[in-house]
Amino acid sequence: MGSENVSGADNQQGRPQGTLTPEYICGFVDGEGCFSVSIHPHPTVRYGTQWLIAPVFQIYQHRDNLELLEKLRDYFGCGHITSKGPHSSVMTYAVSGRRGLESVIIPFFERYPLNSKKHEDFVKFREVVLAMQHKEHRTDAGFRRIVERAFSMNQRGKQRRYRIEEVLAKPSETVRRASAYNG
Repeated sequence: MGSENVSGADNQQGRPQGTLTPEYICGFVDGEGCFSVSIHPHPTVRYGTQWLIAPVFQIYQHRDNLELLEKLRDYFGCGHITSKGPHSSVMTYAVSGRRGLESVIIPFFERYPLNSKKHEDFVKFREVVLAMQHKEHRTDAGFRRIVERAFSMNQRGKQRRYRIEEVLAKPSETVRRASAYNG
């Protein structure tokens, strides 16, 4: 049975031949990348309200495109590739270490800006990472600003497990609410 797709139309990602260019990476990230900041309770956080703030840059691809994720990891020189889940055919390239975010990912996208609305998320992401670099997340006011910025990203946090009110609640309320979620 013949396909109605023109030759190569099944290759929507436009796999590069050879070395990746900054322009290719920006276009690819515009379509397939994500800048996000997760916030979840964590028992070993020693400051604030026991919430862990975790910025991450990610790109998801089907396992058939693993070579492309490996090229991205090699290009940036940081991050790791993992399966999205034990039975998933989706692979994830992620940079979550602040050193890689601060010294590689953020400078790259400052030099080569994204062209989609994703640029707005990058700007907010950069603000969060830089605020954390200055340890602002360790003060009540800084923590609040970072949380509000994170919740304004990625369609205003529609996929978040916790509501902003829970994250910004007083520590005793936070522990009670987080326990209710996990119990």
